[in-house]
Amino acid sequence: MLELNVLSPILLWTAIAIYAAAFVAYAFDLARRSQVTADAKSEAELVGVGARGNAYAADVPAPVPAQSFMMARIGTSLTVLGFLFHLAATVTRGIAAGRVPWANLYEFAMIGTLLVVAVFLAVLTRIDLRFLGTFIIGLVLVLLGGAATSFYVAVVPLMDPLKSIWLIIHVFVASLGTAFFALAFSLSVIQLMQARRERLVAENAAKTGPGFLRTLPGSDRLESLAYRFTIVGFILWTFTLIAGAIWAQDAWGRYWGFDVKETWTFVIWVIYAGYIHARATRGWRGSRSAWLAIVGFSAVIFNFTIVNVFFKGLHAYSGLS
Repeated sequence: MLELNVLSPILLWTAIAIYAAAFVAYAFDLARRSQVTADAKSEAELVGVGARGNAYAADVPAPVPAQSFMMARIGTSLTVLGFLFHLAATVTRGIAAGRVPWANLYEFAMIGTLLVVAVFLAVLTRIDLRFLGTFIIGLVLVLLGGAATSFYVAVVPLMDPLKSIWLIIHVFVASLGTAFFALAFSLSVIQLMQARRERLVAENAAKTGPGFLRTLPGSDRLESLAYRFTIVGFILWTFTLIAGAIWAQDAWGRYWGFDVKETWTFVIWVIYAGYIHARATRGWRGSRSAWLAIVGFSAVIFNFTIVNVFFKGLHAYSGLS
């Protein structure tokens, strides 16, 4: 029988392979959407819509037959299967270590990407965001694959500062907040693409970008969804800051010391606070709002990767030599 510390990486690589298949299925779904909208536009032009036919065909969302979403359903089913293997890999890692499985960079990546997928699947039960599958699963593949190849470390005992209940609370809440930020980031990227398409349509341009955009919600709806996910992520990130300060007091006898990790966590909080404030009071809507969300998530990824690997400080728990 395989030992759990050996089984966990096998389960994780199986999850990565399944996620890769899900990514391909979601990509085929977007390609199918593009083909359907191209066919709809050609049909509208053939029936002689008139002088305003091109603008009409480019602007009106194309009706997509139910069977056209088959690849999206396959992608979602594969995502669920990959999630189960991913969860099993995380649980077996935790059992092998005898603690929660998020005490080093490799394990952070495992739990962080697991929660990204979990939140995505949970949201799908309420809102049809399967069009985000390519972006979300692509992001998970990059982060999880990179961690599995570059950040893997054997199971080791906890360092003394990590032997605290705040390890469970602080890191889990931060990872959950990151999952909501990831959804907002993906929506903001598509929002920018959709806003460009809408602008080109208004100008009666001959080409308006990828055809699949016509099957997606408008830029205003995408922005509203991104804002709602950002609010949830911001609340969780605020708690992360507070919990981290309390943990720092227990571990080092001070609430704040401008350690590089603490500083970057605060920088991320400021970016998202600025995003929420600017959108609510300054009327920052549209592209400016989307770019702030993208910058915020880029800071999250920088904090997770570059800061953890290359910056030294009290939070140097990457586990890498």
